[in-house]
Amino acid sequence: MHKVFISGSMKIKNLDENILGRINNIVDSDYQVIVGDADGVDSSIQKYLRKKQTKKVIVYCSGERPRNNIGHWLIEKIHTNIKPGTRAFFTAKDIQMSKDCDYGFMVWDTKSIGTLSNAIELLKRKKISLIYINKSKEFLKVKEVADLENLISYMSDYARANAESKLGLRNKIKSFKNEQFSLL
Repeated sequence: MHKVFISGSMKIKNLDENILGRINNIVDSDYQVIVGDADGVDSSIQKYLRKKQTKKVIVYCSGERPRNNIGHWLIEKIHTNIKPGTRAFFTAKDIQMSKDCDYGFMVWDTKSIGTLSNAIELLKRKKISLIYINKSKEFLKVKEVADLENLISYMSDYARANAESKLGLRNKIKSFKNEQFSLL
């Protein structure tokens, strides 16, 4: 059974018809949905999946208890020694979700470091992600480094500088390019 990792920006709380259409396709294809427990896109996705009475959902959380599990689905607890409440603590569940899934579907505000990091984690694992860019209402598939560079082009200079300081964006892109070059 295919597993789809759905995530997105915490600042996005409303899902438009484009997003709901993709979620309907995922559910109608009988795919397993894995989703985080954060507010924003995660909780909005959970609300929609509960409304659709979707059963094939697993909620991932860092630590003992999810912040949100609206449909009372199965929980995958990710244990980490990282200090609770920190970005790294919550990133541990995202990294595990990127390992456990087959594909990613993300809703992005062009600023969220976590959502961008998830796309990078999937690319690192040679997995395809479909990113819905909420501002421009368009989908972008990320399956190679050129797609990641295109995705980053949607960011403001400020957001890009923030991603650089928190993720080391240029080094990650350079690493992907070196990996592609070595395959030739």
